[in-house]
Amino acid sequence: MYNSARETMDLLSLAFSIGFCHFFCFIEFSAAIDAITQNQSITKATSLVSKNGSFELGFFTPSANSKDLFVGIWHKNKIPLRTVVWVANQHNPIKNSNGVLKINDTGNAILLGQNSSVVWSTNSSLKQVQNPVLQLLDSGNLVLKDGNKYFWQSFEYQMKSVVISDSKDSCDDSGFCGPNGMCDISKVPLCSCPKGFKPKSPETLKTLDYKEGCVRNEELECGKTDYGFIKFVGVRLPDAKNSWADQKMSPKECKEKCLKNCSCTAYISSGANGGVSCTIWLGDLVGLRDALNGGKNLFVKMPSSEIDEKHGNKVKIVAITVATSVFIITGVLLAVYYIRRNRKTIKENNGNEEGQKEDLDLPLFNLPTIATATDNFSFNNKLGQGGFGAVYKGTLEDGQEIAVKRLSQSSGQGANEFKNEVILIAKLQHRNLVRLLGCCIQGEERLLIYEYVPNKSLDYYIFDETRGKVLDWPKRFNIVLGIVRGLIYLHQDSRLRIIHRDLKASNVLLDGEMIPKISDFGMARTFGGDQIEGVTNRVVGTFGYMAPEYAIDGQFSVKSDVFSFGILMLEIVSGKRNRGFYNPSDDDMNLIGYAWELWKEGRPLGLLDECLTGDTCTLSEAQRCIHVGLLCVQQLPEDRPSMSYVLLMLGDDRTLPQPKEPSFFLGKKSSYS
Repeated sequence: MYNSARETMDLLSLAFSIGFCHFFCFIEFSAAIDAITQNQSITKATSLVSKNGSFELGFFTPSANSKDLFVGIWHKNKIPLRTVVWVANQHNPIKNSNGVLKINDTGNAILLGQNSSVVWSTNSSLKQVQNPVLQLLDSGNLVLKDGNKYFWQSFEYQMKSVVISDSKDSCDDSGFCGPNGMCDISKVPLCSCPKGFKPKSPETLKTLDYKEGCVRNEELECGKTDYGFIKFVGVRLPDAKNSWADQKMSPKECKEKCLKNCSCTAYISSGANGGVSCTIWLGDLVGLRDALNGGKNLFVKMPSSEIDEKHGNKVKIVAITVATSVFIITGVLLAVYYIRRNRKTIKENNGNEEGQKEDLDLPLFNLPTIATATDNFSFNNKLGQGGFGAVYKGTLEDGQEIAVKRLSQSSGQGANEFKNEVILIAKLQHRNLVRLLGCCIQGEERLLIYEYVPNKSLDYYIFDETRGKVLDWPKRFNIVLGIVRGLIYLHQDSRLRIIHRDLKASNVLLDGEMIPKISDFGMARTFGGDQIEGVTNRVVGTFGYMAPEYAIDGQFSVKSDVFSFGILMLEIVSGKRNRGFYNPSDDDMNLIGYAWELWKEGRPLGLLDECLTGDTCTLSEAQRCIHVGLLCVQQLPEDRPSMSYVLLMLGDDRTLPQPKEPSFFLGKKSSYS
């Protein structure tokens, strides 16, 4: 019996020792490292991971059936499909054998294959190397270094082509290259900016992060006529969420439609491609790809300077030559003219500034006072970035907290828009509208001083899973009612009928009691007398909230705001953005399309935010909000209710009319309806 007990104890001790060893071995080998030294190596079972977790280096095979072994760097966790961005032994794979990557006695990184033969090496001439280290940086750059001195780096040896050939690739993700970016799976880097565009943030491209995409070399402007089109041959068409289609429009009519529409950025026509007669895109082009097998011809709107560079260069040469030849003769005259004009401008500006101050009929603050209140517009005091400038928190000498909107000189909002916003808000008095305390006009500075609203904007809460729980159903319903009352005041109770034109979640601020306050009136337009609608060639606002008749034809009215409110109410109920909404069963469908499908299936409450559960959520109120929201986003403006009728529908149990099919942009197989 003693021997049996002793054997049992020995077995337990052995099991514990094995478990203890396995535990610590697992910890040792599962911990991600970003570098190796001369006494370490990388095998098929190990890898290097950059400190920020963005990139990984290790062994891989191009496909499940391949016996070729490579060492490469790929995006880690960021992209569902492994995308290799650099390969060491691209033209010399290891065949039917395991490999080892290490640092040899000379300090070079070497890759050993079958029979310890050298398959690849950094092959650098190294002198006086003390402690060589092979490290994968956060940028995806693999470097061989000693201390802070680099002897070799992978960024200097980029691949000429991509070796992975799966059935899907990174370019299949329509957002991989960001707005206006062109994806080409046969090139490295995968993303580039097409003709007429440039990287939005060149620095991020160095880290192989393409999500910020590209911007135009020259922005499109309404009112200009010198526009044409560049043909992108054989490309995959952009994402169709912001597209519009007409099956009865000729190629010529399609082209003219795009030229006349300020928001149109590209079009295709059946005259060249078959299918629908005309499709135009509004805003950024997302999902462009150089099609490997065929593709479509996309006509992208461009300024004439981008279309005919040679002609533009000739014009520049002639202009420079002429200017040089006459410069000496006219130089003195120009100098005199400039001096006189400058004096006149200074005098006029002084007069205009005083005139603006007199017209505003509003408390005026001087610039030093606001600069002191905001700690000289410090970054720590910055609350956010609006359409025309940054907003800062400040504290006046008497302790009053304020919010200061500082107009950006490069924002595009001029004195007229600034004056428009000041005059409008100064005359508006309602608890659901942000209150303007004063302004500052001094030199080039244009500042608006608002009451400080402590709980930020509505989008800060409803689109975040954690912060969204702060807004239970009673709070959300009260916010909806507050927005409705604010719009009723703008549309019918104020002295002038006011169309906001940019109603969205980020323009609804919440005070200390979560009372909503509509803000940002820089885009607002006023109607007087019996005027009920207007037309503009300058379409401004936010895609996803704009009514279709406004986005396409520039027509706006109170019903344009009603449409925006309908979108906003569906977002409040669902906790999801209309733009960027993802439906697992149909990734081309936006929030309105999803709400409409649920409505037709008789289960509208399927739209309800998951955090709105429990006794605090009145399901009948939530369903009524969805019903009214769908009435507000109907296609025809005349079918949408007024905001006063919206308040009545939300406030009692009256029978509501059935909504007609809403106006929304679906995906690649659908069109504007």
